[in-house]
Amino acid sequence: MLRRLLSRVYWACSRWRLAGEPAPARPTVLIGAPHTSNWDFVLMLAIAWRLGIDFRWLGKKSLFSGWRGPIMRALGGIPVDRDDPSRVVTEVVDRIRGGEVFGLVVTPDGTRGSNTTWKSGFYRIARETGMGLTLGYVDRTTMTAGLGPTIDLTGDVAADMDRIRAFYADKAGLRPQFRTEPRLRDEHGAAQS
Repeated sequence: MLRRLLSRVYWACSRWRLAGEPAPARPTVLIGAPHTSNWDFVLMLAIAWRLGIDFRWLGKKSLFSGWRGPIMRALGGIPVDRDDPSRVVTEVVDRIRGGEVFGLVVTPDGTRGSNTTWKSGFYRIARETGMGLTLGYVDRTTMTAGLGPTIDLTGDVAADMDRIRAFYADKAGLRPQFRTEPRLRDEHGAAQS
């Protein structure tokens, strides 16, 4: 209740406008892209809280150290050890298969601006759990943020990524110079890394 109220106030006062599709009717892996600023986190919370999405999100382990840890976990955070990223995929898949029901927000472009390809964990989690993939976005050219379509991945990585690239082609994050093109390292083999 409080989260919905806070999000209503945010959207009423913000220069940003909530746009796009309604919340998915089922738990999905929700991409947050382009991820070019720490302000994307505020927009993600505002979107999810306003639409009533029960979600978790993946964040670098250092965000959970010290006094921030309990706050980040209360906001739905799951720490990721970047030295062993495949472990987090296994842990999330196990949680979902174990009966936990939640949407999962992932920023596959990783650290803003330092990657040349997206991380493939979002793809592997969606495929291994059978969850759909919701394309969330921030677009500073229109000052909108929200959700795009929810798609079911086919397993044809190149074709699935072509659909994702087409959706994000006209989206610009808060700092466009830090944008990473939606591309996996190996789109013609199995989604890895």
